[in-house]
Amino acid sequence: MFVYLYTNYNSPFMNYALVRELINLAEQFESENQDMNFATDIDGFKKWLRQENIVAQSLEMEPDWDGKENGRTPESVISTMIVHMNRYAKTYSKSAIHGSNFSTQEEFIYLITLQAYGQMTKMELIRKNIQDKPSGTLIINRLLQQGWVTQVDSKVDKRSKELQLTSKGKSALGQIKKRIDVATKLVAGNLTRVEQLELIRLLQKLENFHQPIFLKNIDRAELLDKATRTAPSN
Repeated sequence: MFVYLYTNYNSPFMNYALVRELINLAEQFESENQDMNFATDIDGFKKWLRQENIVAQSLEMEPDWDGKENGRTPESVISTMIVHMNRYAKTYSKSAIHGSNFSTQEEFIYLITLQAYGQMTKMELIRKNIQDKPSGTLIINRLLQQGWVTQVDSKVDKRSKELQLTSKGKSALGQIKKRIDVATKLVAGNLTRVEQLELIRLLQKLENFHQPIFLKNIDRAELLDKATRTAPSN
């Protein structure tokens, strides 16, 4: 890691305190950047510094929450709010598909996934949407019955089948697209563009934490214990 220092050569003194502080910051940057979230150059160092400043400001302006004075933890609040946000999103989605041929939000989410990523196996589609096999299979069966998806030969292995979005499925998505867009914007609420991007960054970090655990398909009786032992570190 190279730290570039500006020195005023017209001055007989050098600000060694500043140099020491910069070196300490560089050491902290290298220590916290083991997973290479930032480039190991001066641009990466500056991005890290900006993030550290955001974190410091956040700590200075720590929010209040229900139960905080009684010891309720930030983790408890985060967990509850994520559950609430999921319920809000489902409520808007139900309104968006009202009067259409869609029964649940999962149905159009599965179609959107196929539209975005192309054909894939049933299990790939189920995994993409973070669901268990029985629930995902029921959704896929409804999509097949509606004629919104069809099974075709795999591009990789001709002996297996993959799901493909049909023209009927594309048409069904097109008919509710505007209402889905409205529901999506409502979920984002009154966040500014900067706040949206920061939230995406934080949610991606949570996704990167939880997804490897989910993909291990650990039995629910052992999930908490094994997830605690094997979960990726910060």
